[in-house]
Amino acid sequence: MDFLPALSANLLSPAVLFFALGMVAALLRSDLKFPEALYVALTLYLLTAIGFKGGVALSEAGIGTVLLPALGALLLGAAIPLWIYPLLRHVGKFSAVDAAAIAAHYGSVSAVTFIAATNYLKSINVPYENYTTAFLAVMESPAIVVGVLLGKMSIPGQEGLFAGSWKKLLHEALFGRSVLLLVGGLVVGALCGKAGMDKVGAFFNTPFQGVLALFLLEMGLVAGQRLGDLRKVGPFLVAFGILLPIAHGALGVLLGLYTGLSLGGCTLMGVLAASASYIAAPAAVRLSLPEANPTLYLTSSLAITFPFNVAVGIPLYYGFAQLLMG
Repeated sequence: MDFLPALSANLLSPAVLFFALGMVAALLRSDLKFPEALYVALTLYLLTAIGFKGGVALSEAGIGTVLLPALGALLLGAAIPLWIYPLLRHVGKFSAVDAAAIAAHYGSVSAVTFIAATNYLKSINVPYENYTTAFLAVMESPAIVVGVLLGKMSIPGQEGLFAGSWKKLLHEALFGRSVLLLVGGLVVGALCGKAGMDKVGAFFNTPFQGVLALFLLEMGLVAGQRLGDLRKVGPFLVAFGILLPIAHGALGVLLGLYTGLSLGGCTLMGVLAASASYIAAPAAVRLSLPEANPTLYLTSSLAITFPFNVAVGIPLYYGFAQLLMG
């Protein structure tokens, strides 16, 4: 394996360096700050672009090629909270609602980590199946629903599954902007195909890297501002935020291998399994489990797991895929 050269290539990529710049700016208490409207615009662009490009690739590959790995990705995303929850409850000694909230974040996925991984593969000239965006779309919501269900079951006096809060949860999980843009863009791209990409490719392809660099600069600022919370979450959650993604990354690579993906595709499946949501999951958890402590689930996903995956995890999962595929 060429792990060290791969790690160096990842750390010296513009996206990762801009993320590091954001963290440094936060630590130095710089007045650098993104307007909320700009952050939202960057998010909308990235989600729409990856959804549309994935849909175009899906139209070229055919549903038969994508079905098995997509089904495996969906089941894995839904299953991850089922073993994270008891681990946090019985080993980490977290409350039931906090354990459920963290489990929802780690079963769901990070679109930006996925984008960083595709950039990394391109930088080292490793091809991958472009339709892997479909896996990103199907893994976004199931874990959120499972995690919140676990949390609701732990709260005495909760109403049935179809209470008003559950309707809001399902609506947020299935029709929140991140899921809507990913799935909607996927459908639009699949219907338009390559002819559609020829018309809008200049908008979705050329500016993509620059938009990603700006977005990661903003994420670096946010992550840097939460580094102080590491003292509050304790050593267990710090270890959890690093070791669990490594285990999930290996599991995702295995899933990719057994569902017929290439080296690059297995790497991306591992990255998705290892990532933790900090866009869709926080919104749904804040709505449905307001008793959960945001310091725990936001710090673990955004200040621990996200920087680890962007800097070290992505080349590590690529190394796993290399090792398993020979």
